Formats: sequence, structure tokens, C-alpha cells
Amino acid sequence: MAVPFSYSFRNLLRRRATTILTATGMALVVFVFASVLMLAEGLQQTLVETGSYENVIVVRKGSTSEVVSGVEREKAAVVETQPEIANGPQGQKFAARELVVLIALPKRGTGQPSNVTIRGIGENSLALRPQVRIVEGRTPRLGSREIMVGLSIAKRFQGTGINERLCCGMQEWIIVGIFDAGNTGFNSEIWGDAEQLMQAFRRPVYSLVIFKLRDSSEFEAVRSRLDGDPRLSLEAKRENVYYAEQSKAMAKFLRILGLSLTSIFSIGAVVGAMITMYSAVANRTNEIGTLRALGYRRGSILAAFLVEALLLGFFGGVLGVFFASFMQLITVSTMNFQTFAELAFKFTLSPAIVAESMAFAFVMGFVGGVLPARRAAGMNIVEALRTG
Repeated sequence: MAVPFSYSFRNLLRRRATTILTATGMALVVFVFASVLMLAEGLQQTLVETGSYENVIVVRKGSTSEVVSGVEREKAAVVETQPEIANGPQGQKFAARELVVLIALPKRGTGQPSNVTIRGIGENSLALRPQVRIVEGRTPRLGSREIMVGLSIAKRFQGTGINERLCCGMQEWIIVGIFDAGNTGFNSEIWGDAEQLMQAFRRPVYSLVIFKLRDSSEFEAVRSRLDGDPRLSLEAKRENVYYAEQSKAMAKFLRILGLSLTSIFSIGAVVGAMITMYSAVANRTNEIGTLRALGYRRGSILAAFLVEALLLGFFGGVLGVFFASFMQLITVSTMNFQTFAELAFKFTLSPAIVAESMAFAFVMGFVGGVLPARRAAGMNIVEALRTG
């Protein structure tokens, strides 16, 4: 005979103060756990959404990021002759040669310098990134020392407003536009003419070539041809895959950090749940004896107290996830380990994170309740009734 679920639920309501305190402790741990996972998820989604499935990035073999890649002009010209590349509006190849370098800019408020990505773009770069739109000013004219900055850069760094001048590469550049690239890494970049930036930074080679496929299913054909040509020493990747790989190291670090922190914090929450359940067992000794006398087996008593502990975990998990969801309103910035440039992104709550957080809360409840539940189930009927 099983103890009714309502019995466990009513007992938690009867001890409102201890229930609230214990559930709150678990909620704090779940909040930290979910927030760190949301941070890693936000970083990954930002970089994944930066790329397009239809675009292909070609970089030097073995390069870990665009910053350390190099594509000579002759090799870039060979890449642009590939038959799988889509044609642009005027019949030209839908491709662009780009340069990526780092500069240091002072942050607003603190004045502390931080690395920022500056991207040299070509004629087709904007068309290849339709998610980029101008929100203030205009696009820079090719062949001029004009630049435009991402929305995140304009908000966080000094001297990045419209008509302000930026000194980098021993040249002065005027900011003529601010663009919004949505939830992508481009929002944390500065864009200008590739040829002008190559001269300013004394870079004789491009960082990458990007192009759009006329048919996305033809990727393997162009990849095999470019990767297999020993004269080029280049490798091709889908743009979304390339940027997803850029997030792996940082996301892994964040997840390991989060698991380490929450493992330590969870010890306190588990001890709190255990104390609460031991107290419940001690205060209901006569009640447990009565249940046993009425015919409820030890397994039913064990299950009833475990259900109470799991309910504590459930309430803590729901509270923790609820408050963690508000973290999505916050935008943070950190250095990407792959590029060593600052990247702004938002906390992102996904169904998988909700499920993992709730599972973590249930585990805390189970671990905190299993020993007290065994104690309750192991009580002798006569001694329990005599104690009462």
C-alpha cells in the first residue's frame, strides 16, 4: 500500500518556514548553475548565428582564427574562380576578400583598453551578411578612410560615435555609420575598406575569402577541391560551422567553471535539505509508527519521504530557473579565447538548460533526502509509537 502523494505535499505546507528556507537555498544554487549554462549558450548562439549555412569561408590551413590566417592575392583569385560560387546582381562572382586585425580601444566609464576586431570588407561583404543593417549614418565608401562600428562597440567604447575619429594603423579614420547585426559577433566589430586597412596595417595578405554557394549542396565539391590543392594550403568551411568552432573553447571553459562552482555550492544546499528532512523525521516519529501500524510497508514510508525531498528540489528548481530567466535581459562582454578580441553576447535560456537545471535540482533533493528517508523507513513500529 502506497502513501498518498497529498500526504508528502501537506507535510511540506505544514512546515512553511523550513520549506521556504530550504527551497530558497536550492534555488540559489540552481540560479548559479542555470546562469553559467546560459552564459555558455549565449556565447555559442551568438557565434553560430554570425555565420550563414550558404556562405563558405576560406582560410589558411591550420589557422585557429581569422586573425592569424593569411590568404595571398594570387590564392584569393584562384578561390574566386570556383564554379560553385553564386553570381552577384551584375553577374560577378558573389565573393569578398576580407582582412581581420585587432586594435585596442578604451572602454566607456573605466577607460581600460580592450581588444576589438576591425574587419576590412570588400564590395560584396554587406550583401553576404544580410543580417547587418545600418541604424545610424551610412555605409563607408570603398577606397576611403571611412569606417562603421557595430552597435555593441558604439555602446561600450570611447570615441566610437558618428563623426568621431579613430586613430589606428597610424592613420585617422572617420566613423560614418553604426550598424546592428542582431545577435551575432559582427555587432562587436568595426568595418572599413579592406584595401585601405591593408595599407594602414602593412598587411600584404588577406585574412580570408568568403563566398556564397550557388547551391548549398555543392559545398563538399568545392571543399575537396580547395583542401586538396597543395599549391593553395587553404581550407574551406561553412561560415556557420567556422564560427561555431570559435566558441567551443570558451563555452567549454564556462561550463567547467559553472559545474565546479555549483558542485561546491550544492553541498550546502544538500546539507540544508538533509537537515530539514531529518527534522521532519524526528518530529513525526509517532506519525511514522502509526502509518506502519496501519499496514504501510517500509518501502512506502521511504518513498513518501523521498517524494518530500524531491518536491523541495522541484520548488527550488522552479524558483532558480524563474529568476535565472531574467538574466536574458543582460548583455555581457568577454574575451574570446580564439580571437583574443572582446565579444558581446546575451544570456540565453534554452529548453535543454531548463531540463538540466531541473534535473540538477531533483538530484540535490534526492541526495539530501535519501538518508533521512531510510531512517524513517527503518524505524521499529513499537519504538516509534512509544516515542510519540
